[in-house]
Amino acid sequence: MKRELKLSMVIPVQSHSMIHIKSKNEIIKMRDACKLAREVLQETAGIASAGRSTLELNDFADKYTRKKGAVSAPLNYKGFPKSICTSINDVVCHGIPSKNEILKEGDIINIDITVKLNGYHGDTSRMVAIGNIPEKTEMLLKDTEQAMYTGIDAIKPSGRISDIGNAIDDFLTPKGYGIVRDLTGHGIGRNFHEEPTVPHYRQKHINHLIRPGMIFTVEPMVNMGAHTVTINENDGWTVTTADGSLSAQYEHTCLVTEDGYEILTKD
Repeated sequence: MKRELKLSMVIPVQSHSMIHIKSKNEIIKMRDACKLAREVLQETAGIASAGRSTLELNDFADKYTRKKGAVSAPLNYKGFPKSICTSINDVVCHGIPSKNEILKEGDIINIDITVKLNGYHGDTSRMVAIGNIPEKTEMLLKDTEQAMYTGIDAIKPSGRISDIGNAIDDFLTPKGYGIVRDLTGHGIGRNFHEEPTVPHYRQKHINHLIRPGMIFTVEPMVNMGAHTVTINENDGWTVTTADGSLSAQYEHTCLVTEDGYEILTKD
């Protein structure tokens, strides 16, 4: 989850000093938080079905999180009113759970979970298909998940942050998808959002080194149509595709190791 949506955003060059390298103790705590985030996501995704409201998913996830001694990080974060994000069909991200939003056969939904456990955050999301979906929609989900892993595979010590977005772009653009540019991956730790910014498309502005001990998310948002998005002026949060096309997203929190990476939120 990332709040700072800036349409036509120009991404600034960042300083290495802004990026917090995690200590061994912090990495242990991040592993715990990410493990719980993964668990909450698995359990919540497991109850997503036709006839359920997105508020039911929200309440289930929040109750599960609290039972494990953690809190739902999105709740009241910069005014966000719920505990998780539920983004259906053309909603790219930051969908607000509601008792009036009922899942139906053929929907696709992104469930985005962030927990805070012992002062540290774990962040992950995935798509869920509600019943049967068209083959083209199924391919969108598969390609988006593969794009995330393609970006993660580009994480190498002494590589560049731009390597991640370049790899994702090289995989998705030939397939005709629109990669959302106005929202990005992000560093994470004690804070929900930290440096570095992690774009998911080809660009030249984010070129600082990837170093062991960095922890950040890789979370491409992929539209079946154009890459452009709009934000709901009434709630100030819900981001949708500008052309009404379907959108998908997958997200993992990743640790940079001495010889590669570790996906902290993976099963």
